[in-house]
Amino acid sequence: MEALVLEQKGVLAIREIELPLEVGPTDVKVRIHTVGVCGSDVHYYTHGAIGPYVLREPMVLGHEAAGTVVEVGSEVRHLAPGDRVCMEPGIPDLSSRASKLGLYNVDPSVRFWATPPIHGVLAPFTVHPAAFTYKLPNNVSFAEGAMVEPFAIGMQAAARARIAPGDVAAVIGCGPIGIMVALAALAGGCSRVFISDFSAPKLAIAGQYPGIIPVNIGERNFAEVIAAETDGWGADVVFEASGSPKAFAGIFNLVRPGGALVLVGLPVEPVTFDVAGAISKEVRVETVFRYANIFDRALQLIASGKVDLKPLITGTFEFKDSIAAFERAAAGSPSDVKLQILLGD
Repeated sequence: MEALVLEQKGVLAIREIELPLEVGPTDVKVRIHTVGVCGSDVHYYTHGAIGPYVLREPMVLGHEAAGTVVEVGSEVRHLAPGDRVCMEPGIPDLSSRASKLGLYNVDPSVRFWATPPIHGVLAPFTVHPAAFTYKLPNNVSFAEGAMVEPFAIGMQAAARARIAPGDVAAVIGCGPIGIMVALAALAGGCSRVFISDFSAPKLAIAGQYPGIIPVNIGERNFAEVIAAETDGWGADVVFEASGSPKAFAGIFNLVRPGGALVLVGLPVEPVTFDVAGAISKEVRVETVFRYANIFDRALQLIASGKVDLKPLITGTFEFKDSIAAFERAAAGSPSDVKLQILLGD
């Protein structure tokens, strides 16, 4: 099949590559329609590695995907050819201790699309376990289906936060994941979500949503804004979604006593962590790695109309122009949130 292949750091090619397409009894074969360009895809393109995951041989990119079922395994009952679907890109070992605890996202043996050495799905077809393939409701487009994966990260963060109705949240970082976290926090019961960044265009996109209050930290101090808006008490939940080591300086000035800090962004270098600041307020610290047992709920929230992700899609490319899509993503335009690549009609 012809696919978008990351040959090595900084080198992409659209070329033929042999990919496994044998359909097992519990699998489905899917014709790919839409694939989102994720920050991790771009990081592999520009850096060749993310932490311990190092590109050592050519790899097909892409893991945010939606398409149409074209074949089902003999034991599959809930899906049929012609069904429009999205796919959860991590395949865990369901017999592992992590999976038995319901924590399959941290299963050491999980096989996750476009994470070396596992191929992604920027190709015409893929074969995937039916258990991790979800039928799209009629009112959910392929473009929205390909947004379920990043929104699931926001949902995981909101779930880890243990939001109580009426909570005030603060989100550091207004990239795609930061906005997804903010939307999930609102859906989870927050009354207001303040989101910070230096990028005025991204903040403007986030500010279109009722309940999300953008704060340009090039103009205003985020901690001072939170203090003013909460009568000096602080946010009930703070989400760190930027991955910037600088975000940790004074981070506990944002959160109220007994509040929660949820770490979503993944720094690429060590950070300075104010342990005394956390202890003095008895802040509960939670961490997020992908998601587990939440993909279908993310899809249902989108289908309900309570979460509209369409404004976040800021560019769409044909497959033949997918290298240009990655070049644009790597350039980091401040007006871009989510770019997508179309493989189907």
